[in-house]
Amino acid sequence: MSLGSALAESAVGRWLRRLLRSNEELVSEELVTQAVKSGATPIAEARDRTRVTVQGTVAILTINPQKRHSWLEADLVDGSGTLVLLWMGRGTIPGITAGRRLRVHGLISSRDGRRVMYNPSYELLG
Repeated sequence: MSLGSALAESAVGRWLRRLLRSNEELVSEELVTQAVKSGATPIAEARDRTRVTVQGTVAILTINPQKRHSWLEADLVDGSGTLVLLWMGRGTIPGITAGRRLRVHGLISSRDGRRVMYNPSYELLG
């Protein structure tokens, strides 16, 4: 075993890796940990065409307020990935705003290379 691999496996090595991680990496890890503790599936582990519960924070909120075909689109991030939530026929949903934590349940699919969940049931989190 080389000195480098021994250091990487030691407590000091783990401490150094933790110390050198970016704030974004630390936040992502915390989001995934919170989701898993609550029983949610990390977005990165959710398979297409399965019903899952995921939890995260709304990073981007897009409203398409057309009269005939309105929809609300939210990018939900959980530290492991991004899931696009689409509510068809809804211009707004009270409580769903950028920065809001949500727990959603529904069927995951793919559209244009993105993970998507249509009309998910949702719970607003504190």
